Amino acid sequence: MDAPLTDGNALGAFLRDRRCRLDAAAFGLPMTRRRTPGLRREEVAQRANVSVTWYTWLEQGRGGAPSADVLDRIARALMLTDVEREHLFLLGLGRLPEVHYRESDGVSPRLQRVLDALELSPAIIKTATWDIIAWNRAAAVVLGDYGARPPRERNVLRMMFCDPAVRARQLDWESVARFVVATFRADAVRAGAAGNVEAMVNELSRASPEFAAMWREKEVGHHGEGTKLLRHPTLGLMSLEYSAFAVDGRPDLSMVIYNPATPEVAAEVKRLIEAADKTVRQ
Repeated sequence: MDAPLTDGNALGAFLRDRRCRLDAAAFGLPMTRRRTPGLRREEVAQRANVSVTWYTWLEQGRGGAPSADVLDRIARALMLTDVEREHLFLLGLGRLPEVHYRESDGVSPRLQRVLDALELSPAIIKTATWDIIAWNRAAAVVLGDYGARPPRERNVLRMMFCDPAVRARQLDWESVARFVVATFRADAVRAGAAGNVEAMVNELSRASPEFAAMWREKEVGHHGEGTKLLRHPTLGLMSLEYSAFAVDGRPDLSMVIYNPATPEVAAEVKRLIEAADKTVRQ
């Protein structure tokens, strides 16, 4: 007969499973008199700085609701991955743990190949602080050559409020700018990066009275999907449909894809790419 999917104590079962997967020798612990694999309960309790009795009760489903701090210490004691830590919090508290933002300066080659496969659809990957860290060829010729900018200047807010050329490309700059500020605020807080963006916010507030005024309004928004009207310097007005996607396992990253709204716009993008490639070969 198959074992039940749950014994009514999912948290305890998860803790026991992860405890038994650990290699005691890797922690410098004695290997004698071990009847079962993994660490003993008292060893996990010691690593997490909790009482052995309380940890035992937790595994047995008798310990009551643990605090977020205790779960965090147990996660470190058990060497849990980010996704395992999230699962532990969902089992123990019914919610995700507080997000700790981590800065990123690039993407994996596999994720870059996903961008490159979208030949006629400009696509970018941005961080929660709205730094653009990856893009495809279509994005470079339609949205702008991010590779020509220093990494610090590849930030959407800096470009929107401090670069006249980027501002001129927006059909309705004020509406787009408000959308960017509201969505940026929500993204930064969601990713636990509010403290990381404080210096940039102060810098932009000094450089742009318009940004300072919009930031004081404390609006929040989400990216979602919609239509972007863009003034291209050589092709004129272009209509692009955009959609934003989360990168699984990386809450600090999102992918934004701009699809040509019509076959005519797709043909224009193709001509731009061909012209740019021809210039590079010459």
